[in-house]
Amino acid sequence: MRRRPIPAFAAAAMATVLAVAAPASAAPADKPQVLSSWTQTSAASYEAWAAARANQGGWSAYGFDWSTDYCTSSPDNPFGFPFRMACARHDFGYRNHRAAGLFPAAKPRLDDAFHADLKRVCAHYSGTRKASCDGAAWTYYQGAKVFGIS
Repeated sequence: MRRRPIPAFAAAAMATVLAVAAPASAAPADKPQVLSSWTQTSAASYEAWAAARANQGGWSAYGFDWSTDYCTSSPDNPFGFPFRMACARHDFGYRNHRAAGLFPAAKPRLDDAFHADLKRVCAHYSGTRKASCDGAAWTYYQGAKVFGIS
């Protein structure tokens, strides 16, 4: 049986598809540094992560997992305190450090960053309301330290 040659336009189209379809593991080499920079305890780290989260498409080459269940089985806004985004960043840190094989070493820092995010939420309150928020933040932080696995 004689093979027919592939037309030039079909060969060019296949070459283009193969060139664009890079393997998922071909994330940029600085992925661990970017991941680390977005999961520090500072407000600047939180703001950089939040900006990236708002523009996830701009970071698609990195293959980050942006999924979240927010505060898992705890309320996202306990007693009206908006902890939802702190929980989302915590999930981001856990999921992406785990996928990169960096989780066990990073877990204490991720939990500390979570606590720092929660305390920044509480800084917007004063008096007994702030004390209540700080107590809820401490409880969430302790829960993450002890039970945080995902």
